Amino acid sequence: MENRRDNADKWVHDSSIDYKRRTPLRASTGVWKASLFIIAIEFSERLSYFGLSVNLIIYLTKFLHYELKEAAKSVNCWLGVTTLMAPIGGFMADAYLGRFATVLISSLVYIVGLTVLTMSQLVPALKPNNSMKLHKTIFFTAIYLISTGTGGHKPSLESFGADQFDDDHPTEYRQKLSFFNWWNLGLCCGLLLGVTLIVYVEDTLGYGLAAITLTFIMLLSLFIFILGRPFYRFRIPRGSPLAPLFQTFAAAVSNRHLPLPPTADQLYEIPNSDKFLRHTDKFRFLDKAAIVGKDQQSSRRLATVTQVEELKLVFSMIPIWLTSIPFGICVTQTSTFFIKQASTMNRKLAAGFEIPPASVYALGAVAMIISVSFYEKLLVPFLRRATGNERGISLLQRIGIGIAFSILAMATAAIVERKRLWVAEAEKAATLSMSVFWLVPQFMILGLGDGFTIVGLQEYFYDQIPDSMRSQGIALYLSAMGAASFLSSVLITVVDHVTRKMGTGSWFAKDLNKSRLDLFYWLLAVINGVNLCVYLFVARRYSYKSVERRVGMDGSQGRDGGGAMAEP
Repeated sequence: MENRRDNADKWVHDSSIDYKRRTPLRASTGVWKASLFIIAIEFSERLSYFGLSVNLIIYLTKFLHYELKEAAKSVNCWLGVTTLMAPIGGFMADAYLGRFATVLISSLVYIVGLTVLTMSQLVPALKPNNSMKLHKTIFFTAIYLISTGTGGHKPSLESFGADQFDDDHPTEYRQKLSFFNWWNLGLCCGLLLGVTLIVYVEDTLGYGLAAITLTFIMLLSLFIFILGRPFYRFRIPRGSPLAPLFQTFAAAVSNRHLPLPPTADQLYEIPNSDKFLRHTDKFRFLDKAAIVGKDQQSSRRLATVTQVEELKLVFSMIPIWLTSIPFGICVTQTSTFFIKQASTMNRKLAAGFEIPPASVYALGAVAMIISVSFYEKLLVPFLRRATGNERGISLLQRIGIGIAFSILAMATAAIVERKRLWVAEAEKAATLSMSVFWLVPQFMILGLGDGFTIVGLQEYFYDQIPDSMRSQGIALYLSAMGAASFLSSVLITVVDHVTRKMGTGSWFAKDLNKSRLDLFYWLLAVINGVNLCVYLFVARRYSYKSVERRVGMDGSQGRDGGGAMAEP
């Protein structure tokens, strides 16, 4: 049997050659040029998505006459489907279509959805005042087509953008550490325009004009994305990335009766592989998949140490995925109850201008931009010198800081809502004298948390997933947010049922001023407090992916990344 540690001290990489395309490395400006084409379509998609999503609860209650709790559950369901579609889109991108083709197809589906939405607003026979049942059918068909498009678009595009940076080239590797921060700055700029300009058009000039505008913008951005094709790097899809994981698990079960060798050196590894993962001691049962049994006739029942470690990576992500869900539940409140609160408050500015309720969502985006900019430009350089970590702090530390912010945000939201209820009780009016800017703290604090946790989760799931599953990695982060949306709906249903049975009245009454959202926010703060303790326990025991590569002619050390790349 070959010893997997044979010549292990020589496993580094020649960073002067781009092994993705077997061509000389491009200048760093070329890498960013490719990224700008990709960020452009992300900007447009986020502008469209948030221009629709943040105003959805207002549309459902005002035009479709939904009750508050039903509207909130409907919005959460749509958000959940949107993000839970991401694993399907990510799988197709990684396994069969490739990321460029998946983005292209998803964008076309998205544009079809926007076109149908435009029809629901402009065609007289499809308007709500003509036939409510037909309008609902067309309207929900449109937004779920948009949901499907987003599900394929989001994981594929973000991982495609990160693919433009070569992990084995020192300069590009450092640039890639900043990519997710700049990506989210572009995302937030699209979000800001969506929740201000697009929402204003929806509220004052009509949803039809807004839908036409969004359709045109998406068509233009798709054209720009296609123009950037000569600059892109492409990863070759190599079939289902899940099959090797299932085969490795099956091999571990098949070898369950074999004793583990005394040292990891005796486990099977391909000695001439360009890259392998270092062995870890977690989930030792899975190591049995790499034991060569005496009666073993076929290598199909034998996995390499690298394949075993890839399966361990996926298992290790499950606790992190689960503990990110309570944070996501807090985030979902910004597009449901936070917006509905704003609709009852004084939103007038100078000269009689009134802020649309959904536009207060921009406060969170501003806070996220501040958070990401501060982290990237000030905090990271300081922390690099202090800790020696190229990221400044570890990915899991960054995520944990954001979870702590979510607790503070929910406590702040509870206090502000209690104040709003006191004003509502005193004034007995549909629109209160209390300024909408009382909501600034909860939006800003949660936005700061987003800058840590959301960006941290994106980078964590992209970086720690096996290389062949990187679109799936982004999809995992999105699916956690989707699961949070569904669980938020479940939590609303459970709390509504329990509080009704207690005889004190539902926390989610038809009239927002008779509801007890303050108590619901305190409940979320407690849930996230407990979750933070669990997260810290899990994070302290987590071990990061560690990759070894062959020696190159210059003796330079390679980094995680790689994978076969070529033109599609």
